[in-house]
Amino acid sequence: MTDSTASATPDQEINTDTSTGKASPISATGASRLLSLDFTRGIAVMGILAANIVAFGQPMIAYMWPDGFMVPHGETSDWLWFAQFVLIDGKMRGLFTLLFGAGMILFLDKAWERGQGRGLQFRRLLWLLLFGLIHFFFIWKGDILTLYAICGIICLLFVKWKRGTQLGVGITFFYVGAVLYSAMAGYIFWALKMGGLDAMASESGMSPEQVEATREGLVAMKSQQADMAAVETPLIQAGDYFGWVHLNLTEHWAEPLSGFMIFGFETIPLMLIGMALYRFGLFDGRISAKKQAIWGIIGVLVGIAGSAAIGLWTMGQNLDFYATFMSIWGTSSFVQLPYVVGLAALLALIGPRATGWLGARISAAGRMAFSNYLGTSILMLFVFHGWALGLYGELNRPQLYGVVAGAWIVMLLWSKAWLSTFRFGPLEWLWRCLTYGKLFPIRHKPD
Repeated sequence: MTDSTASATPDQEINTDTSTGKASPISATGASRLLSLDFTRGIAVMGILAANIVAFGQPMIAYMWPDGFMVPHGETSDWLWFAQFVLIDGKMRGLFTLLFGAGMILFLDKAWERGQGRGLQFRRLLWLLLFGLIHFFFIWKGDILTLYAICGIICLLFVKWKRGTQLGVGITFFYVGAVLYSAMAGYIFWALKMGGLDAMASESGMSPEQVEATREGLVAMKSQQADMAAVETPLIQAGDYFGWVHLNLTEHWAEPLSGFMIFGFETIPLMLIGMALYRFGLFDGRISAKKQAIWGIIGVLVGIAGSAAIGLWTMGQNLDFYATFMSIWGTSSFVQLPYVVGLAALLALIGPRATGWLGARISAAGRMAFSNYLGTSILMLFVFHGWALGLYGELNRPQLYGVVAGAWIVMLLWSKAWLSTFRFGPLEWLWRCLTYGKLFPIRHKPD
């Protein structure tokens, strides 16, 4: 699964009372919003596209493994892989997951004020699940909304825990997951690339048939992804959209559930951490700005340094499939959390001050993160599928980043323009109406 996601758009926003330093709720349609969350979502939704662009424009296996590209991946592209690994991969997904947890508490606080409760949030997550399934089967298989919906429903069991409990449990189980992911990926790398399987066979007296069966089981992940690319690529390049959808429905129907089984140990803990950090005041000024900045910088630097060390080791392995797998889905998890929390802390401080031309547009993109996330996937259909521009498999990594830059421009321009007329993004509005079972006005009231 790639770094795709959309954060929850809160039904409640926060206005900080400067006389008390406490956060007070106001309507999402009021004059003020929690700019720290809007700005952070905007940065994250732009970063998500940079993370996912390879899997949009090349076979899914190329997201992790440069040799999966259908065009040459030269030295410049290798170093761009390194830059993406250090700054973006896993980090944007983690940031959005953390924001999703914070958004759940924002929504529930307002629901509890009205005498409603977790039932409303449960219904909201069921609609998100439907959006996610539509996205997965009909638009792009990199969807993460189904995972968010399932994990969010589970997290409803824990929303009334104390913030310290949420934070402690979240951190503990995040690193339990990191150990498990690293152990699995590390074992595969050791067995196949460091002679571990042969050594184990000689010590245990395994027969050649048993050794070969074990080897085939370990390489199945790579071969399955390669086989999937061989089937999907002709359909996408030929513009056979309905054949591609049929393939998704018949061959990949279980993948949304399997995604939960694989990534639950990352997603649920990060949601809990997001809930706790919101309650501690990370996004509304209740934490000392100086302390928040210091800890934010430390977290980001630790994440960058650790990721850089892992990335350089991976490049030293010639970006081998099993080395990149171990780095992306295993060892990088240990430095992902400080980076994500540190980045959230810094962006929360920057957001309220980013009111210029660019900052206002980033915040607008964040207010419409759900629409921008799904809208980007739809836009990429037109860029890459054969029935439109047909660029699938044709662009190298630098050229793909050019597509990202173009999409960012579209995102920044249309979000601000849309919100000058409408109160919500189009999908935010639809999700809100479905959740409450009634139509809300979407246009601003006339002056």
